[in-house]
Amino acid sequence: MQQIGIFGGTFDPIHWGHLLVAQTALNQVPLEKVIWVPSLNPPHKKAVLFEHRWEMLKLATRDHPRFTVSLVETKRSGTSYAINTLMDLSSCYANTHWYSIVGLDTFKTLPRWYRGHEVAHMCDWLIAPRLLGGETIAQSELICKQVEQQLTERSLTIRWQLLNIPLVGISSSLVRKLCRDRQSIRYLVPESVRHYITTHSLYSGKSE
Repeated sequence: MQQIGIFGGTFDPIHWGHLLVAQTALNQVPLEKVIWVPSLNPPHKKAVLFEHRWEMLKLATRDHPRFTVSLVETKRSGTSYAINTLMDLSSCYANTHWYSIVGLDTFKTLPRWYRGHEVAHMCDWLIAPRLLGGETIAQSELICKQVEQQLTERSLTIRWQLLNIPLVGISSSLVRKLCRDRQSIRYLVPESVRHYITTHSLYSGKSE
């Protein structure tokens, strides 16, 4: 049985932190590949056009043989929900053990997800600890255990592990803020992504 990671998110924009998380997941499990799934219509966020986020993802991952960017979210209309993504990908990849790669803040909300009780046991969870608020790994682990307990109280079983990633405090919101403030984002995103953002004036209030 093959092992494949799903890395879903808004990726608005993708940055080196995302890439580091995905590479760590490949090393730690290990996985055959990571499928990146940009949200078409994220339920709780506004983002730049899907086409821009898709193009930046392709640029950032094109040289990695075990990274694949999926258009599965464009196969249906409406809000992007994890349950739909996982079911659609499962129909394309037979005999697969799935791993969902998520940040800690996202994992915290799992008990409240749309059909989250189903998603919880459809895959293993690889969780990137929070790096921007000064939390320790022990604190991140405690939060994960609290989520597990909430699900256990609903008779749900979940398998999870924290990713052992270096503490690199980069976020998409930081990149967007720097762009709005006309500050450099060099070394926060791949150079190809930085060039794309500049070319299309993304996040500066003049985006296409």
